[in-house]
Amino acid sequence: MRRNKSVQYLAGIPFAVMLAASTTSWAAPTLVSGASPFASCNIGGPGTLYVNAEVEPWLAVNPTNPSNLIGVWQQDRWSNGGAHGLVAGFSFDGGLTWRQTPLPFSACANGLGYERASDPWVSIGPDGTAYSVSISFNQSNNSNAVGAAVSRDGGQSWGNLSVLIADNEPTLQFFNDKESVTANPIKAGVAYAVWDRLELPNGNPYANLHTAAFRGPAMFARTVDGGVTWSSPSVIVDTPARQQTIGNQIVVNSQDGTLYNFFDLISPPFSKAAGKVAFVRSTDDGATWSKPQIISGLQTVSVTDPNTGQPVRTGDIIPEPAIDPATGQLYVVWQDSRFNGGQYDEIALSTSTDGGRTWSAPIRVNTPSGKPAFNPSVRVNSAGTVAVTYYDFRDLAAGNTTTLPTNYWQTTSTNGGASFGSELKLSGPFDMMTAPVAGGFFLGDYSGLDARGTSFLSFFVQTNSGNTSNRTDVFFVAP
Repeated sequence: MRRNKSVQYLAGIPFAVMLAASTTSWAAPTLVSGASPFASCNIGGPGTLYVNAEVEPWLAVNPTNPSNLIGVWQQDRWSNGGAHGLVAGFSFDGGLTWRQTPLPFSACANGLGYERASDPWVSIGPDGTAYSVSISFNQSNNSNAVGAAVSRDGGQSWGNLSVLIADNEPTLQFFNDKESVTANPIKAGVAYAVWDRLELPNGNPYANLHTAAFRGPAMFARTVDGGVTWSSPSVIVDTPARQQTIGNQIVVNSQDGTLYNFFDLISPPFSKAAGKVAFVRSTDDGATWSKPQIISGLQTVSVTDPNTGQPVRTGDIIPEPAIDPATGQLYVVWQDSRFNGGQYDEIALSTSTDGGRTWSAPIRVNTPSGKPAFNPSVRVNSAGTVAVTYYDFRDLAAGNTTTLPTNYWQTTSTNGGASFGSELKLSGPFDMMTAPVAGGFFLGDYSGLDARGTSFLSFFVQTNSGNTSNRTDVFFVAP
């Protein structure tokens, strides 16, 4: 997502949170990323380019071969939006070793002819077909597109390169943003892509830093032939003037085939707190959709260094959903300041046991520390255990203005989200101040988390503290 040049946004029963009194740390995570394959590319300026900086990872487990994992990320992040390109990492030994290959979504990758790419995503269907998508765009003008590609060999190679939508010069007023892709877990060859399409009446929405988008509906495309072809894009959340969606993401009920598309619905007044966690439902494989249903307000106040006030760019307006594949119970997590009187973001969770008709009151998932927690991900394993991962600043000492110690955590629930405990430190502390700066210190708007049987697999970025020639890398851990 190019949020550094983004618009200013238009946009149950309470559960108790019980947290473990102690935490457990694990062995050092496995390094996934390597040297940039785009280091010699000189396309995409102007802006500050952070060569070898990886951000915004996502992960999928191959259901036909659970030892095969595919992760994707942005490679060589620009300060003012996107990256040189996207890269896929793949493993055939359950994450012990990894190799990498460029994804064909940018000019640096000799793929789509756009200067930059962003918002990597991957999902794998029941036949092992992997689907990846990208926002591809130019910095020199407003040309932009949503691209898709497919791998049938576990992530080693990618083909069937498709453009799902393109808004190219001389068209000025549209920008396609924050796409995701979800493979249907029970129908081989079927996958769904969703994104928001920002619009101004007569200009580029990203060129107007302090004006709101005219509107930003949610768009949908589907493939039923394994990514060989995709349907024409259709609107599934038709926002009126001065409203928009962002963070669209589909989960599928494996029992009855219902599709749920979750997103942040943003409307006046125009502030971060204007967002609402919402969803729409389809019972006919995406042909028709319900009206939006609001789950909760999204009361983010953004994230800053508690000691210096420097901005930290996070997924503060991006809700993350999950579904229990056995029961269909729905979960959604997001950043929220309601638990501390609006002082700083923490991690909120709500759940539904009746297909989204009713939702629990939001609870705090993270361990309270008096400091921000951010970028939550959520998944449910085969035993019904729920895991949430997130970053926080709990190790930051008062008066420390030279580093920003950051940890990455996992906490779990074995009672359907009623309480969380068994907190694990997955990584850290590392210095957030080494991260590339893109509207703030930036590791991405999201991190990868998937389930393999009863295990949880985390795929995330951390900094190489103090190393300005290799600021960040992607790591994998399976506690």
